[in-house]
Amino acid sequence: MTRTAVMVDGGFYRKRAKRLWGDKSPEARADELVKYIFKHLNKADGRTPRDLYRVYYYDCPPVDKVVYHPLKRQNVDFGRSGTKRWANAFFDELKRKRKFALRLGRLSDSGINFQLNPEKVKDLCSGKIGVDDLTEHDFRITFRQKGVDMKLGLDIAALANDRLVDQIILIAGDSDFVPAAKVARRKGIDFILDSMGGKVSPDLMEHIDGLEYFIANDPCVRAQGELD
Repeated sequence: MTRTAVMVDGGFYRKRAKRLWGDKSPEARADELVKYIFKHLNKADGRTPRDLYRVYYYDCPPVDKVVYHPLKRQNVDFGRSGTKRWANAFFDELKRKRKFALRLGRLSDSGINFQLNPEKVKDLCSGKIGVDDLTEHDFRITFRQKGVDMKLGLDIAALANDRLVDQIILIAGDSDFVPAAKVARRKGIDFILDSMGGKVSPDLMEHIDGLEYFIANDPCVRAQGELD
């Protein structure tokens, strides 16, 4: 048996899953994640089946501050938002799943604000549109996560140094995880990346042992053409 740990960049997964499969309840999204992970586990490496060691899920608590919206010219209280309730319910669902370990970082106290979509910034500067053409949906909340990358790196180092697993599958799409991949591979761990069909930076591709995802055969994806 190939002893396998699965690590999930939660922010990446939630954003990508919503784009691919639409909005879902916290319960349905958590069940969806489990089913997706088991597609990996049900795929044998040659003739050797994979045995799940543990699923590590990394994320941050939702924004709960009052943030000023420049277009609406008023404050938005995220502490009372449906987004916060959804995220907390989703985390609670994951805590109930067998062999799931939830690793939550925290949000930076500074840098939480609304930012205008870069494409809209270009259109504004070029004169294609004016401020009156902007809508609420052209802005998105931005923030900095703290502690998530560190927790993931420490977990990989522990798994690799103690030889607790033979293989790590990382569901992510960020080159920030290159140092973690290097640590695992130096210790002889087979390091597989799942980008959920998204593009992978050359820096990250260089430091993995394989790319594996289960998106192209999804009928919803074929219909939407969501492989970018």
